[in-house]
Amino acid sequence: METNSRKRRAKAIMVQGTMSNAGKSLLCTGLCRIFSQDGYKVAPFKSQNMALNSAITDEGLEMGRAQYVQAEAARIEPSVLMNPVLLKPVTSMGSQVIVCGEVRGNCEASEYYDKKHLLLPEIKSAYDRLASENDIIVIEGAGSPAEINLNKDDFVNMGMARIAGAPVILAGDIDRGGVFAQLYGTVKLLTEDEQAMIKALVINKFRGDVSLLGDGLQMISELTGKPVAGVVPMLDVDIDDEDSLSSRLSRHDEDAVIDVAVIRLPKISNFTDLAPLEATAGVGVRYIAKPGEMGRPDLIVIPGTKSTISDLRWMRESGIEAVIKDLSGSGTPVIGICGGYQMLGEKITDSEGAEGGGSIRGMGLLPVVTEFEPEKHRTRTSGEFLEVSGFFSSLSGRPLTGYEIHMGRTALAGNGSPLIGLESGELMGCQRGNIYGCYLHGFFDSAECRRGIFDGIAKSKGIIFSPDTFNWHDHKDEQYDELADGLRASLDMDMIYRIIEKGI
Repeated sequence: METNSRKRRAKAIMVQGTMSNAGKSLLCTGLCRIFSQDGYKVAPFKSQNMALNSAITDEGLEMGRAQYVQAEAARIEPSVLMNPVLLKPVTSMGSQVIVCGEVRGNCEASEYYDKKHLLLPEIKSAYDRLASENDIIVIEGAGSPAEINLNKDDFVNMGMARIAGAPVILAGDIDRGGVFAQLYGTVKLLTEDEQAMIKALVINKFRGDVSLLGDGLQMISELTGKPVAGVVPMLDVDIDDEDSLSSRLSRHDEDAVIDVAVIRLPKISNFTDLAPLEATAGVGVRYIAKPGEMGRPDLIVIPGTKSTISDLRWMRESGIEAVIKDLSGSGTPVIGICGGYQMLGEKITDSEGAEGGGSIRGMGLLPVVTEFEPEKHRTRTSGEFLEVSGFFSSLSGRPLTGYEIHMGRTALAGNGSPLIGLESGELMGCQRGNIYGCYLHGFFDSAECRRGIFDGIAKSKGIIFSPDTFNWHDHKDEQYDELADGLRASLDMDMIYRIIEKGI
């Protein structure tokens, strides 16, 4: 396929799935890296994303984590143009609506679906800008195009394919079983013109010998009238996950030298903060949802959350708060990030109604108080640890980078000390004894930070633990290349390029 440098509009290809978590995000990420490797200027796009894992662009705007990752794979700067609408669930029936990186407010599901057509001009504008600047756009769908109850005013699946003139590849998840029924049922529930837009099928997350599929590939192709572009194995790559459907939240490492317990909050967000620890040999990261699962970890992490107050109530009612306080009282270090930091304080007040109003007593482990504000604070930043006392004293003076994304402001209210000095001159976070908290997502990305934490834990256990504190950026880039290699080996890339070139 020739480059699009002299053309006005990029070619496009869209990956849709038979269901949520069928692997669309990973396929799009790998295609972004493949097209970049092949010399094309490529950008990802997802018109509407629903996820609690988000990221901050260089301009301080918020976008879905999946498209941020796909931009990294494409070797370009992430932009909110790649994800113009982001929905962050705050209740079982409603979400915070973020448009072009800015919060537009909270909305019940029924209200959103009544008004979502009003967002179409901004979605088209974002896509058109990307299409004017790139050779190929890799578009990701959401859920399934066969959710026929939601297809009115659709701009996420087939509606977006029409807008972009994008041919569609439909991916089914064989790991959940019934993949042929998934693919056939999805195709046949679509209208004839929508079926015509699907140009190929992909079977995703396959384990074992492909020959075991027997005549199934030919049969599903004949039944649907669509060729099979490949069978993608369950790839062992370390790529950031989009949301809490992630399998990493339920995995365990029985051979870990250092045991990290992460509280699996109901509205857990940006748990990708823990990915660098998970990628470190000898470190086991367990996600805890019940007091009996805690055991005696070497470190407890309370991560970010979209609903600090309700998740703090959940911890209190479930008994997890009491376990954390008992363990911290006997010396176990605790780190709180963002919402987890707020929970560690003495009080959280929501006079502006950011989370429904009211106030709640905090865990009382750090002398800080938090006041929610209607405006979300979003920025990338860097700095260094101040003089750190207690368990992680070796962190003192070490550099770190990350981003902030929170609704509240937290102030010292007692005998604690700030934890981090930011490049802006501001002080962030709090420390007291073996309890530490801050707003900085990406806390563990820094090799210097991880090394200081491992040193502190190893010293307390009386062991020698010197893991490879690798460069996280380089590690991620290697993973994108491995993903691309895996897709090249399992997909018919010649077919995919022909599909892109021909269009719909």
